[in-house]
Amino acid sequence: MRLVYPHWPTSALARPFGRSLCSITGRAGTLGLRKSAAYLASPDACRLRRGDDVGARFRFGPGHVPANKGLRRPGYSVGRGRMQATQFKKGALSGVAAQRFMPIGSTRLCDGYLYRKISAKPGPWTVNWKLEHVLIWERAHGPLPAGSCLWFTDGDRRHVALANLELHTRAENMARNSIHRWPEPLKNTVMLLGALHRQIRRRTRDGQHDRRSA
Repeated sequence: MRLVYPHWPTSALARPFGRSLCSITGRAGTLGLRKSAAYLASPDACRLRRGDDVGARFRFGPGHVPANKGLRRPGYSVGRGRMQATQFKKGALSGVAAQRFMPIGSTRLCDGYLYRKISAKPGPWTVNWKLEHVLIWERAHGPLPAGSCLWFTDGDRRHVALANLELHTRAENMARNSIHRWPEPLKNTVMLLGALHRQIRRRTRDGQHDRRSA
């Protein structure tokens, strides 16, 4: 790389080194390599050349008038020509969107929780999908109070039944899922393991950086 990169086109190095163009460019940047003055002055440098503005003749100049300015195509806004027949229709689905469409009432499993589709409004999927166990609870007891959540009594998220749901505050939920509920020796072990894993990740990352810089 150090011998040939400054004098060869980058694309010509990809095959001999068995690497992609992006890989060659990235490695050259890591090694601090630059193209030589002789290469930059050659036709191979193309857009890398400075001073001769090689792309000027391919650009539209100031005041350029588009060839189709002011023209109206048949069917552009009325019912003539093929344009109207090929336009997207409001609310119509086609292609992959039609294949993946799920009607209102459908269910899906996400992160172990069961969701039900309650509407088909534009926007992110969270607008149209709601947790099934929350829907069941709200049908029986009304909206969840602010700062509260539901627990599954038997710990099984897929066992969605009113009898298997308990209402708790977010504070209770945090205490339930925090390591501070465990005995002191176990709590200290968990924190030490976390510190050990962070050190391993840091040293692995530093080692990879050193090898790339070598």
